[in-house]
Amino acid sequence: MKALRWLFLLVLVLSTTLAVIMLLVQAPAQAQDGGRGGPPPQAVPLSQEVANEDPQTATMRNDRMDFPPFKIIGNLYYVGTALCGSYLMTTPMGNILINTNFEETVPFMKKNIESLGFKFEDTKIILASHGHPDHQTGDAMVKQMTGAMTEFMAEDIPAIKNIKPRDGKEHPIDKVLHDGDVVTLGGTSLTAHLNPGHTLGCTTWTLPVTDAGRRYNVTIICGGLQENTRLVYNQAQPEIAQVWQSTIDKWKTYPTDVFVGAHTWFFNLTGKYKKMQNNPKGPNVWIDPNGYKKYIADTQALRDKLIAEQTAAGPPAPRGGGRGPQ
Repeated sequence: MKALRWLFLLVLVLSTTLAVIMLLVQAPAQAQDGGRGGPPPQAVPLSQEVANEDPQTATMRNDRMDFPPFKIIGNLYYVGTALCGSYLMTTPMGNILINTNFEETVPFMKKNIESLGFKFEDTKIILASHGHPDHQTGDAMVKQMTGAMTEFMAEDIPAIKNIKPRDGKEHPIDKVLHDGDVVTLGGTSLTAHLNPGHTLGCTTWTLPVTDAGRRYNVTIICGGLQENTRLVYNQAQPEIAQVWQSTIDKWKTYPTDVFVGAHTWFFNLTGKYKKMQNNPKGPNVWIDPNGYKKYIADTQALRDKLIAEQTAAGPPAPRGGGRGPQ
């Protein structure tokens, strides 16, 4: 009996030790998922699952996933990842780039730009959709590689400053933009529209392009309304519901033939790309004014739904430490 007791204790100690070891092994893996102190998540090739989505789903399963570059229309090209939109506008005086995304995906972007026949080093201006790390962490790296100037909306400057490169240096900010400013290079002009909501300085870009002798209006939406956004009883931003309504109303005023955005599910990148590949000589799938109108209508419907649900539910319970609703 005594021997059995000792055997039981030995098994208990061994199993406890094994459990602790497993926790220690898993800790770095959790850090890779965005935790501090671990290596960053890995940039990966395009998966068949994501490539086949039509319509594309709003998910961040891996926002460092490569995607084939392609011409959208005129001098406008797609050079982003499968989930984070990046756009190259080519001109005789150099190129304009919107959104550098993550440092880990900059090699994808460089490869994609060069595979289109352009030089990465010809990037002269870096712009932003909004000040979140998934869109602008690569700014310092791209600036170092190309010498490009960075230009950001004034209201997003504090958020941009908080996005640190991996080496810990300050985020490069060369020029501050304001609502209605026009960025021009080599005959291409983009207008910066302040559309707060997703961030304080969310910047929708509009530009005219010419393709096959015809002029088209392009709108690059800056950010979307998320389903978990607190629109009612928001102590940090008490006017956020009206801020979003103002942005939606502004979107309605932008003449739009070609609609793309900061995230690719806004405009169904994977579904439209597949249609383009299946019928390369067919109509340009990126010319989609009805898709733009639907995106606005869907955002309006989501705003109204969130307000109704959150109003009916009443104020959220205070958070820990006695703080009120945030």
